[in-house]
Amino acid sequence: MSYSKLIFIFLFLVSILLLHVSVTIAQNPTTNIGVIINERFRAGKEQKTAIEIAVRKLNSGSKNHKLVVYFKNSSGDPLEVASLANELINKQNVRVIIGTDSWEETSILAKIGQQSRVPIISWTTASLQPQSRLQWPFLVQMTDLNMLDEIKCITSIVQSYNWKRVVVIYEDNVYGGEYRALSLLSEELETVNSEIEHRLVIPHFTSPFDPKETIRDGLVNVSRTKQSRVFIVLRSSLPTITRVFEEANKLGLIGRDSVWILGDTFSSFLDSVDPSVFRLVQGALGVKTSNYPEEDKFEAGIHAIRAYDSIETISRALDHLGVLNDTNNDFPKKLLDTVLSSNFSGLTSMIAFQDGKLSSRPYQVFRLVNIIGKSYKELGFLSPEFGFSNNFGLGGHANLRQLPIHWPGDLVTRIPKGWAMPNDNKKMKIGVPTDTSFDRFVKVEWIGSLNETKYTGFCIDVFKLVVATLEEKYGYTLTYEFVNHTSSYNDMVDQVYYKNYDGVVGDVTILANRSKYVEFTQPFTESGLSMVVPVKSESQRAWKFIRPFTFEMWLATFGILFYTMFVVWFMEHQVNEEFRGPLKDQLGTALWFTFSSLFFSQGERIQSNHSKVVVMIWLFVVFILTSTYTAGLASMLTVRALEPSVRDIAWLRKTNAPVGCDPDSFIGDYLTNVLELRNIKNVSKQEQYPEYFKNGSIVAAFLELPYQKYFLEEYCNEYTAIAPSYKFGGLGFVFSKDSPITNDVSGAILSLSEDGKIRDLENIWLQTSQKCSGSNPEVESQRLSLANFWGIFLISGLTSTLSFLIFLYRLLHNQIEQRIISFNNISHMDNESHWSKALRLTRIMLSLNQNRVQPPENSNSLAVWNPRIRRGGSR
Repeated sequence: MSYSKLIFIFLFLVSILLLHVSVTIAQNPTTNIGVIINERFRAGKEQKTAIEIAVRKLNSGSKNHKLVVYFKNSSGDPLEVASLANELINKQNVRVIIGTDSWEETSILAKIGQQSRVPIISWTTASLQPQSRLQWPFLVQMTDLNMLDEIKCITSIVQSYNWKRVVVIYEDNVYGGEYRALSLLSEELETVNSEIEHRLVIPHFTSPFDPKETIRDGLVNVSRTKQSRVFIVLRSSLPTITRVFEEANKLGLIGRDSVWILGDTFSSFLDSVDPSVFRLVQGALGVKTSNYPEEDKFEAGIHAIRAYDSIETISRALDHLGVLNDTNNDFPKKLLDTVLSSNFSGLTSMIAFQDGKLSSRPYQVFRLVNIIGKSYKELGFLSPEFGFSNNFGLGGHANLRQLPIHWPGDLVTRIPKGWAMPNDNKKMKIGVPTDTSFDRFVKVEWIGSLNETKYTGFCIDVFKLVVATLEEKYGYTLTYEFVNHTSSYNDMVDQVYYKNYDGVVGDVTILANRSKYVEFTQPFTESGLSMVVPVKSESQRAWKFIRPFTFEMWLATFGILFYTMFVVWFMEHQVNEEFRGPLKDQLGTALWFTFSSLFFSQGERIQSNHSKVVVMIWLFVVFILTSTYTAGLASMLTVRALEPSVRDIAWLRKTNAPVGCDPDSFIGDYLTNVLELRNIKNVSKQEQYPEYFKNGSIVAAFLELPYQKYFLEEYCNEYTAIAPSYKFGGLGFVFSKDSPITNDVSGAILSLSEDGKIRDLENIWLQTSQKCSGSNPEVESQRLSLANFWGIFLISGLTSTLSFLIFLYRLLHNQIEQRIISFNNISHMDNESHWSKALRLTRIMLSLNQNRVQPPENSNSLAVWNPRIRRGGSR
């Protein structure tokens, strides 16, 4: 065989082989996929294992295409990630890149993918900026987690425990503004009356500066100058957060009364983080992504599951594209569109995309976890829509404060305060009113010999006692300095709102309008408003003998007396000749009998049993009336009685009489706007009130209850308080809305009240040396009214009425019976018709009046019963 024939045969066989290979390649196309992960951490190792499992499974089950994966190990440096991405695209010819858990790396990959037309599938949390899809069209985010939902859940924890200030820790990067996490957190905290006290910005762990030193300096600054011990860790890399925990432990910031709330960027690594990290942050609360809350926690962690779903998404997209050659120019765009149109159930959730990221569910559910020992304990579920719930159905809502949480520092018996006094704490500026009407409450005086200002008074001593209680029971010293305030009380409270004062100590009344801007402690004494007026003596009044009974009482007494007189006269008039005779004699006898019964000296004898019952009850009433009248009159005659010069506010309003009040308090506005008084005089000092009363400048003064009590003790029996009194919230100390001290001060006040120590201070400061007499200036309370006696009056009236009716019935019955007998002719009645009998009976009934009774026609008839004739005798 010639050489040329051999060459021909060889070329023919090679062409057949190449054709077979090309057909095989066409039938089983291969797509290269690049994966960038950090294998130094367990999460990266789990991601790599999950991807390898997914590739083997999908390659074995697919006849149309095969996947080839190229792994690149990253240290987390964004610049290194950019270099690895370019190497995968240019050398390995990858058509898709998967990976990265931080937004810094994702944003760089997104730009590279856009330039190279290579789809980038990221596992990081979605950006908060809605323009990201237009800015990075080749970016696909394999998560539906929204940072705003996470922030709302963190805020709900802060609100549940009423922590007023927080410290936010986050990692610095050039892409931090992409998700505006800090501003969103600040806005949400404002809605629950809390605020960010300090922002601790930490350089990225790949920064050329020493992150460890920066972290230490930042935490030292917090411990020395900041009060808040509620730390919220936002988006930060795992190495950075670990270094923060190390330094915080050294400084004692992860101890009793401190709180650590960890966002999803750390909590999502809890299933794959090194166990040694748990030791650094014992007692922290974590907000952890929960894709299937109804199931037990995944052993592999969410990152591995997302990696698996990413490979399956690419495989399904390639299946949908069929035999399309990945070398075509339009392949990247078609692959991206096919990925974004995915719709299947993955391991994490439904894989369906909207605006370049997984479609959001109706509400995001997070697991609330508590780090204990070498692992964590699941406490329940958090949702921005429904709050906290102890089950996935979100129907069993529960109170976070009731959860058995293991807090930092092995604190399990109570909820941490979330704040502490800084090591280098500057003194709190406490405003004190200098111009007070009653210096027993607050007194500010300059001591020239000592070159200092002296603060004394009931309110000052209460505050000093509270400070001592805080040190004894709460374990910290409250350093402060008093600042004199010369303006009004409202202006002094406003200075707390404007942060010029840290608090106010004085006789400040708790009002609803003030509570909108500042925080009040528990009241340490009651408060209210009452009217004080001078009293005048009534000892020389000529008609004082009628004072024991009120006017209504006198009317009722005379009414029951005359009614009893009439009943007795009527019944005795029928059977007792002492009650007969001319009308004037009968009236005189009845009156004399009734009035003499008041003194149990009546001389007339009564014969009717019915009258005896009436008189018996009447004598009982007389005994009670005379006894109480005698006692009341004796009291009025022997004890000096005082009465107020002004009766009520209506009289003041009607006459426009002048009244006095403290010009610096809220009372003036209250008198004008609520009580509608117009003639109001300012009285600045306690000593001016008696002077103004005497010269007629005012006829009444309006004082708060604590002042009123002291004033009335100071001027015994000269002034009195007129009801009603108008209640307010009491006297309390003032702090700013975000001050964490308020709750502790309130607790100290309650403790001092229960121990009786505040009452002891009241006895020291607010009791005078004068001994007031026991007379009661409110004389109206000494007078007896009808309300005190209506019961016995009712018994007497009912007895008289019942006896009168029984007697009247018997009288009528006897008279009818005698009239029938006297007018009856038995034989005539036998022959008389029924009609005639009826007429005659009617005539008898009409003739019952004895003065109109006619003599009987038949002299043989029985004698008519005459009640004037006594039995056994004559008239």
